[in-house]
Amino acid sequence: MEKVVIIGTGCAGLTAAIYTARANLNPLVLAGPMPGGLLTTTSIVENYPGFPEGVDGFELMTRMQKQAERFGARVKFAVLEKAELDRSPLRLTVDGEIIESQTLIIASGAGHRHLGLENEHKLETRGVTYCATCDGALPMFRNQPLVVVGGGDSACEEATYLTRFGSVVYLIHRRDQLRASKIMADRTLANPKIKPIWDSVLTDILDVNQNKVTGVRLKNLKTGQESELPCAGVFIAVGHVPNTQVFQGQIDMDENGYVKTTEGTQTSAKGVFVAGDCHDHVYRQAITAAGEGCAAAIDCERYLAALHA
Repeated sequence: MEKVVIIGTGCAGLTAAIYTARANLNPLVLAGPMPGGLLTTTSIVENYPGFPEGVDGFELMTRMQKQAERFGARVKFAVLEKAELDRSPLRLTVDGEIIESQTLIIASGAGHRHLGLENEHKLETRGVTYCATCDGALPMFRNQPLVVVGGGDSACEEATYLTRFGSVVYLIHRRDQLRASKIMADRTLANPKIKPIWDSVLTDILDVNQNKVTGVRLKNLKTGQESELPCAGVFIAVGHVPNTQVFQGQIDMDENGYVKTTEGTQTSAKGVFVAGDCHDHVYRQAITAAGEGCAAAIDCERYLAALHA
């Protein structure tokens, strides 16, 4: 039987792993479908303390994992299929294997939100993508007009990154100003290769018949005018959805699927704690996720100590 199982290897999960490992709890960490979390898709992280020149997102997560493993954390590249949290010990089904644990730290993060267009799904990997740093350098996008959808920090970062490859980057946003932080917004709007298109939404992505992206249809929300914009790629950055589906019906969540807490990082299920973007829908920063991972580990350690007192 495990003392601690941690779901997720992003900032929250790996920080929790470092703390629980240093407490000699020998945590088992499940990497899930995206080892390292969304931060591994970020090129340069400039706001994580301790890196004055910035740090590559993948490198940061690799360092965190090595630090956790140094203290005895065991990282398993496996996916949680089922969770039974109404019993003691907790029972988890992981790649068909049953694992029992006294405690669980949920740090499963969040995934990319989709627009919900029919052709968005049909053209995924054929010009529709959710990660500029993963796909921006592909030959199909080089020296071509590209579209980024969104108005937050992620959209601005995607657009800025894509200026390395595209001939022009159109930033489509449904409002008349960006939601991004001021420094990110200013930097984005100052880039001559980024052309903002305000008050507009995508209504369709072209062209399924050619099995590749050739353009998008837009609608201006203020005038109602519709138009077409030629492009070779559509990069969607409109927010995230918490990766909590496997816990539905097991613990309390809000209407959007974010895990609720009772006291500290404790969830509604006994011995189950939560940290990071699957819980935090306000700040959603690498540093706040790491802080929550630390808090969850301390709460978990104290719970186990009380259990065996």
